[in-house]
Amino acid sequence: MVSSTPEVYLDSASAERLHPAARETLLAALERGYADPRRLHGPGRDARLIVDNARAVVAECLGVAPDEVGFTSSGTEAVHRGLLGLTAATGRYGIVHSAVEHSSVLHAAQWRDSPAHVSVAVDTLGHVDLAAMAAAAREPGVGAVALQAANQEVGTLQRVDELDLPAGVPLLVDAAAAFGHVPLPRRWDALAASAHKWGGPAGVGVLAVRRGTRWTTPFPGDDGLDQPGFPNVPAALAAAAALQAVVAEQAEVGARLSVLVDRIRSAAAALPDVEVVGDPAHRLPHLVTFSALYVSGDEIVNELARRGFGVASGSACTASTLEPSHVLAAMGALTHGNVRVSLSRDTSGEQVDAFCAALGEVVTEIRSRAGVP
Repeated sequence: MVSSTPEVYLDSASAERLHPAARETLLAALERGYADPRRLHGPGRDARLIVDNARAVVAECLGVAPDEVGFTSSGTEAVHRGLLGLTAATGRYGIVHSAVEHSSVLHAAQWRDSPAHVSVAVDTLGHVDLAAMAAAAREPGVGAVALQAANQEVGTLQRVDELDLPAGVPLLVDAAAAFGHVPLPRRWDALAASAHKWGGPAGVGVLAVRRGTRWTTPFPGDDGLDQPGFPNVPAALAAAAALQAVVAEQAEVGARLSVLVDRIRSAAAALPDVEVVGDPAHRLPHLVTFSALYVSGDEIVNELARRGFGVASGSACTASTLEPSHVLAAMGALTHGNVRVSLSRDTSGEQVDAFCAALGEVVTEIRSRAGVP
């Protein structure tokens, strides 16, 4: 059966649709934000004003000063510049991180190639061992700690504010999965995020570093937080407009989507040999992941797509490598047959009910074809 209706997009954790506030702002900014903001002529000053406004809006959403916020080309670059800049400033290149961090954190640690790197274990719900992380941060050679606000694959929220780090070891929080969906941790020295996760345009990342934190650019370029080169001025303002809008509606949208996700969690858990992973309560409101025995995740994704539902499978940050999810492996969960469903701000109850019905049909049909009762 091939659906003739428009696809129901349930993969917002990969990329959210452009928020209406971002669309309107982007079109307006394209008219005035074309010039080099470093120039002193009129169009250059206009562009600079747009960037400054965007920076001020993001700073307000984070509760920091505008000069503590920089724009990068992506969330991945924000993590790289943030983590590597923290360690470069101290000359201590060891990075302590949870075993379920985004691949950008893992790659930054691998690039530094320090013997002081430590990957800290998590429990079956995806929570990092905070005591072990704090102990690892006290070892010689450690220059930074990385801990996500929320996991991008299973939605578990980390208890960042309960982490007790030694003085002089800064904390970078990867807020890409959380920003705009839940309140952010208060405890961080540097923070990275990505606009396309909250309904801004792709190609805009945010790196924030608090005053008093030692940080220096780890790559060729100037010492500012912004990426070197010509900035995407209209996209930065559109990203800020989307962020301001989603933060304002965060509580209402989160409460509504959490109820819908609970329906999906219940429907998946009711299927034979299906495991719903991640913390059932201390989680992102819009995301759920489950794993099914005797079927592959790609099979489920393809069959759901035929029925008009767009979902994801595989590691959220390394799917192109065809490697099993390091997140699920670290949690001791089934890495085969996993599916991630993430709702958008406009996902309806009717769409979720239709998805739950289709999910049961798909899993049953695939297993039947494979001769699994």
